[in-house]
Amino acid sequence: MKVRELNREGLESREPPAATEPGRGDAARRRYREERVAHWDDVARRFGARAGWGGACHRRLAEVYGSLIPQGKRVLEIGCGQGDLLASLGPAQGVGVDFSDEMIERARARHPGIEFVRADAHALPLGESFDFIILSDLVNDIWDVQEVFRQARRLSHPATRLVLNFYSRVWELPLGAARRLHLAKPVRTQNWLTVADVSGLLALEDFEVIRRKSEVLLPLRVPPLSTLANRYLAKIFPFNLLTLTRVLVARPVGLPESLLGEDEPTVSVVVPARNEAGNVASVFARTPELGAGVELIFVEGGSTDDTYEVIEREMAAHPERRCLLLRQEGEGKGDAVRLGFAHAAGDVLAILDCDLTVPPEDLPRFVEVLRSGKGDFANGSRLVYPLEREAMRHLNIVGNKFFSLAFSWLLGQPIKDTLCGTKVLRRRDYEAIAANRAHFGDFDPFGDFDLLFGAAKLNLKIMDVPVRYRERAYGATNIARWRHGWLLLRMVAFAARRIKFV
Repeated sequence: MKVRELNREGLESREPPAATEPGRGDAARRRYREERVAHWDDVARRFGARAGWGGACHRRLAEVYGSLIPQGKRVLEIGCGQGDLLASLGPAQGVGVDFSDEMIERARARHPGIEFVRADAHALPLGESFDFIILSDLVNDIWDVQEVFRQARRLSHPATRLVLNFYSRVWELPLGAARRLHLAKPVRTQNWLTVADVSGLLALEDFEVIRRKSEVLLPLRVPPLSTLANRYLAKIFPFNLLTLTRVLVARPVGLPESLLGEDEPTVSVVVPARNEAGNVASVFARTPELGAGVELIFVEGGSTDDTYEVIEREMAAHPERRCLLLRQEGEGKGDAVRLGFAHAAGDVLAILDCDLTVPPEDLPRFVEVLRSGKGDFANGSRLVYPLEREAMRHLNIVGNKFFSLAFSWLLGQPIKDTLCGTKVLRRRDYEAIAANRAHFGDFDPFGDFDLLFGAAKLNLKIMDVPVRYRERAYGATNIARWRHGWLLLRMVAFAARRIKFV
């Protein structure tokens, strides 16, 4: 068999290991593998394409994987069976691996546009990296889960996401009964793993879990009950404790820093400025140099004071600074940020509110989150340290805490503060968010939800960076608490249908 050596964007070539038979010298392991191969060959021959009662569950899982994995990516499925899940994802390049000859033959016949390889998950004869690696209903059935995760890690690049699902222990007895009644396909003795078990095994191989989902409360097609149960109730306590399968999304950590991007990235700092004339000079004086250099992009938003003229004067007084001044034609901070990002030239994009309630001196901490690989999206959090006396009104604090809880539940990642104006991300990730913006609509006046929703949709690791929130030194807030609060509530409800209840 010819093994391809394609690599992503100049990544260092990784030679595949010798494809040895797993379990050599270990009689129990070898017997386990032989029994599994014979079993799945027999299942393929006896059941073929017939899904039986499990068809509704498989269709639901295909919907879930489709919501997590965009089309047009390079996808590897380990334990692909007949390849139906992999084919449903519309990959630009799809590779399926299974150790059953019968399954692979059927997969090749059903999906000729996808490459299928007969191999054991414990010793994959592949030497390239993939954007997504999926293991659907596999970890319950393999001898050495950690070794399979090690194989997946070897085939990962820094932006790879490992997506897997596995049966919940809650369903151990019901599934056993269904198989004895011939209502479900037979299986051999299973590994019944908890989310903590799988998360720990992933951590041993330098994967970090960033999203957790509970899926399939009703594994039969009984419309409209199955839609209500699987799309909505399965995400709500206590029903989520009773779901059939757990879905995890993990990212590789600890890869060499040279693979994480530019060693010294350039940074574009976008500064939305409306009625901020008294703060402009401090932006120039206090914003530190970052990486290979900082580009300051001011977006003036129809000020009633002389903000635009002050920015022009400060730019002339600081020729050592690389600067750009744009005049906003639309409305709202979100529109200003998008305009600034569209003109930015940096490898890393940052937002700094011109009111300087978040100190510019904190920006290096945000950039370091990306450079270290600890996160993909650095989000400022004003709700850790005590606030200065006039920094935020009480109702705003309550609103921010509410949205924090809502977002943590909605996105499956802990987020302390959704509306802090300071956020930092890579240009390539922002471009992917912008390309997918229509998925959530374009009505966020601040731009915070737009970026957070987009980052979650891309399975980026969002990392909170605590800051000490300061009082304004000049001017007044541009936020209308009640009008904007109602709009943000509508956005949460809209996004819930696109992220949580899919």
